[in-house]
Amino acid sequence: MQYFLYTLRLILRFVLGVIAFVIVYFICSFWLPYLKVNSDYKPSDKGISIYLESNGVHTDFVLPTKTEQMDWFTQFPCRHFEEVDTTYRFVAIGWGDRGFYLYTPTWNDLSFSTAFKAAFALDSAAMHVTYHANTPRVDEWTQKLVLTPDQYKHLIAYIIDGFKKRNGSYWHIDGHTYGKQDSFYEAKGSYSLFNTCNVWTGNGLKNAGVRIGLWTPFEDGIRKHLL
Repeated sequence: MQYFLYTLRLILRFVLGVIAFVIVYFICSFWLPYLKVNSDYKPSDKGISIYLESNGVHTDFVLPTKTEQMDWFTQFPCRHFEEVDTTYRFVAIGWGDRGFYLYTPTWNDLSFSTAFKAAFALDSAAMHVTYHANTPRVDEWTQKLVLTPDQYKHLIAYIIDGFKKRNGSYWHIDGHTYGKQDSFYEAKGSYSLFNTCNVWTGNGLKNAGVRIGLWTPFEDGIRKHLL
């Protein structure tokens, strides 16, 4: 009987611990995005136009393919994509869990093991790169941001630093795409509940000097500062 009660107490403590963790996590994820970083940032109407694109869960940077600061075709050559040429005007770049990216093209493909590994940093990361032929259309899920050349250089440096390299080039992942204009690359770091794709995006904006929340695990923590 004593062993049963001891086991029951352990189970109860574990359950209460999980509940407390979830409550604290969501309180922090709601509150910390309101603590602003780079609060002296002032939007500009002259400079380099970039876009923040969201699907309601995940965010990507959408950048012009060619500027004085960077020609992204030199980083992600057309041969890595089925139907891309140098007339494409923008490139979307996002960081995320490797297993989630490669094996979960739709929510219906999501497995418990993939979700569990992603939540607790048990897998490596990947970059998803997609070329766009046209300028993104600003709407509820796509926001425009104008950066100075210096701010854009800082953002470029941040993005580049997130890629793993092999033989001096970005480590392209063969055989995995969602369509004809996208491709995947190996990336540094590991996705987790505390280091999500949106945290990666938010940190990029911090690095560029843009006003953003202190911690942005969810996409609305980014969009609310850019509206």
